[in-house]
This record gives sequence, C-alpha cells and structure tokens, in this order.
Amino acid sequence: MVVFERNRSDDTFGFGVVFSDATLARIHEADPVLLRGLQDQGRHWDDIEVRLKGDRLRVGGNGMAAISRKTLLQLLQDRAREVGVDLRFEAEVPGLRALDGYDVVVGSDGANSRVREELAAELEPSFDEATAKFIWFGTPYMFEGLTFVHKQSPYGTFAVHGYPISADVSTFIVETDEATWQAAGLDEFDTTQPPGPSDEKTRAFLEDLFADEIDGQGLLVNNSRWANFRTRRARTWHAGNVAILGDAAHTAHFSVGSGTKMAMEDAIELARALTEHDDLETALRAYESAARPSVEKIQGSARPSLSWWEHFGRYHEAFEPTQFAFHFMSRSIGRDKIARRDPGFIAEVDAHWRARHGAEPRHTPMALGDVHFSKRVVDLVEEGSGPSLECAGTRLELASTVPGRGPWGLWFEAPETESGLPTAIERLRGYLATAPAAVVVHGGTALTRVLVAEQARLVEGVPAAVVEAEPDADRVTTLLLSGRADLVAVPAVARERAHA
Repeated sequence: MVVFERNRSDDTFGFGVVFSDATLARIHEADPVLLRGLQDQGRHWDDIEVRLKGDRLRVGGNGMAAISRKTLLQLLQDRAREVGVDLRFEAEVPGLRALDGYDVVVGSDGANSRVREELAAELEPSFDEATAKFIWFGTPYMFEGLTFVHKQSPYGTFAVHGYPISADVSTFIVETDEATWQAAGLDEFDTTQPPGPSDEKTRAFLEDLFADEIDGQGLLVNNSRWANFRTRRARTWHAGNVAILGDAAHTAHFSVGSGTKMAMEDAIELARALTEHDDLETALRAYESAARPSVEKIQGSARPSLSWWEHFGRYHEAFEPTQFAFHFMSRSIGRDKIARRDPGFIAEVDAHWRARHGAEPRHTPMALGDVHFSKRVVDLVEEGSGPSLECAGTRLELASTVPGRGPWGLWFEAPETESGLPTAIERLRGYLATAPAAVVVHGGTALTRVLVAEQARLVEGVPAAVVEAEPDADRVTTLLLSGRADLVAVPAVARERAHA
C-alpha cells in the first residue's frame, strides 16, 4: 500500500480533533492506536459548558475526548509504518492517470478534493454553503472540556467553541453572522491567497473581545482565516476502481460531526468491504452501503445545529441563560435524550420554567376545530372558549385552518427548503403589518417551521404556534420548553391515527 501526501509529514491545518466515547469504542475495535494515544496524550471530559451573560451552565453525560492534530497525525503515521505502508510526503499527484496500475485508488484529499472533481460526472457532488462565518484558532488557556462562550460586541454577537487538546493548548473556534463580521471590519483579509498566512487583524480583535474568558492568554494561529462552512454530498462515493472517503465525500458541521471521525469510520468500512469481497465493484458498493447511513444521520443532525449557529445572536438576546442553554442543547436532540444524559440539568430547566410561569410543566390536549393543540399549562395559563386562550396573561386568538388571514389570526405555510426562507419571511412581515393576534405555521419541514415561528415570536414579537405532522410528546415538550414556539398543534387525523 502506498500513501501519496501532498504536504509535509508534520503539516496540519487546525488544532485539535474531538471524538465521542461511542466513536472511540468503534475505532478501538478496528485498531487500538487512537485510544492508546488519547490515554497518553489526549484529554477527556463528560460535561459541556455553556457560558452566557456571566453565567456558566453545565450539561453532563456527553463523554468526549480530544487530541492535537499533530499528535494524531504522528500516531497514525507510526502505525501505518508498522504495518508496512509506504508513506510518500510532498508527493503531489497530478491526476488519476498517474495512478494507473494500482488495484484500488482511495481519494481522501479533503473538502476541496481533486479526485472528486476529476470524477464529478460519475460521483455527482454537490454542496450547500452556510451563511455563518467561522475561524479556527488555538489558545494557551485551558478549557476544562467542550465549552461554548457567547459574547456581545458593539457590532453583534460572537461565539466560541473551545476545548482542550493537550496539556497546554485548547482549540478556539469562533463563529458569527455575516452582518456582524462586516460591521466589525473583519472582511478585509484576502481569503483567496494560498494556505499559510493568518488573519492577524481578526486575531487582535478576538483576543481583545474574549480577553476575560481566556485570562488574557492570547490566541494561536495556524492558517487562521474566516470561511463559510460547506456541507458536501455526492450521489455515489465510487467510480471504477476509485473510492472517496471523509471530507472528499461528505462534510457535516463541526458542532455535530468531526470530519476526522467520519473519515476514520469510512476507512474502517472500506477496509472491511475490501477484505470480505473479492469483486471490487461489489466491495465498493458494500463500503458505501455500510458507511452512508451513519453519515446521513450525522448530516441530518448537523443541519439544525448549523442553522442554530446562523441565528444564535437572536437567541442570545431573547433568552435567559438557562433557557438559552436548553435551546442550544436541544438544537439536534430532544428533551428526553438530554434528560437521560443529565437529569439534573433538565430539573434545573423545569425549575426555571416554574419560576417564570408559576406552575408545573405538563400537557393538556385541546380540540380547536379540526386541529388538536397540545399546550403546556404553564405557558397557556387559562383556557378560553372556542379558539381563544389566555397565553401567559395575554389574550391569544388562534388562526383558522384556511390559507391566509383567518378570523382569529394568520395561517402561514413554511417553505419546503431553507433557500425559500428569505422570501417566506418577507411575506410573513407583510402579513404581520395587519397585526394578527398570532401566527400558526404549518407545512414545510420541521426546521423551516421552527425558523418561521422563531422569526414571528422572537423578532416580530407575535405569538407563534407550530403544526406538527405527527403527535410526538418529546418534540412538543422540546419546542415549548426551549422557546421555539408558544403552542404546538397536531392535526386531528394524525392524533386519531396514533390512537387507532
């Protein structure tokens, strides 16, 4: 086996890599090299910490470990040499024709993969680009575990993903929205120049902004420059005797999925398939069939998480720290799963709810025409007659189930894709000029419904209900407790089907 690496043996871009305990167990089963390295040189933690407005909240049950990229690279290179791999560094491959004669070619050449682009007609790659901006630094400040720090600047909100990767360095990733980035004057660095130089103006700005959070210890650079995250996909991951894996085949936002972790899991499945099948085409199909479901699950979780990072400024303004932390933790998973990981945190969230609303959180189904609304009594304090309710002391008149403006409010259809959100929100603002008492959001997807509802309730100040396709008590609880909706509705036919 030969590995052609275009960089030097110790070149890395970024600082650290994070693995969940479940991922480590799977990788260890294939080869113990990583787990041994983490035990000797990595860092492990169980809690996620959220820092906001002077408060620090911790959520347990999230076992993770991290290691520096340089250390990981050295461990993998040493292990490859042990098993007889021929490692060739600073070896640029001009194209796939240069690899004629090899039985199998594996393109693991990153998000900007040349192999993928050369085979684009067969692989059919695509990508979606996020609106949020991110930049990657390190810092000598030692976070205790995965830590999210949110800070208001004169220009808007910035957020940090920080975590320790060794005994003396932490990763320090910063995100913000484009308007804030431009207002702060951080759009001057030329990102089209080749890898190497870092954005020193941004480093100075962020060192000053987060000085208190890192005890003035400064930031470390390594090709540190702003970018927009791209979620990549491909219709297929193989063509002929060529397979792609890792970022060359797929990406998922780093708040949910580590590209290194997914690449290693891909490699495990590819090696297994090549071992179990003599026919190459059968092997490559088996590899893709085995690896793709996990990747698609991670990408599915990553999309709402990425969306959260595109809108976190509004959550920073709207929520107190406890509700903000729950909103953050529930961006990809529901309340029940969080409660299994850390029942104490959920007890704190519920206590915060009781303190605000003076009642225990519980559900009461209520029929309104042909729509059943599941309401949390602490949010909807007193039932009214017909379609009217008392909502936290304010009269809330619900929408009719006909398109457009009904006799009690606005019935609004969410777009089927996120690309349709800007147009939908402009249309929503036009309708809200007529001052409906509430907005009921239906159609679209689970994510677009929530984003329209949050636009109504958090930005426009109008109570919002979300119509869910199926009666899911955990999702209802999560939507209401997190502040994503004031009310959750389930069509009567769905509720009847569930109880049939």
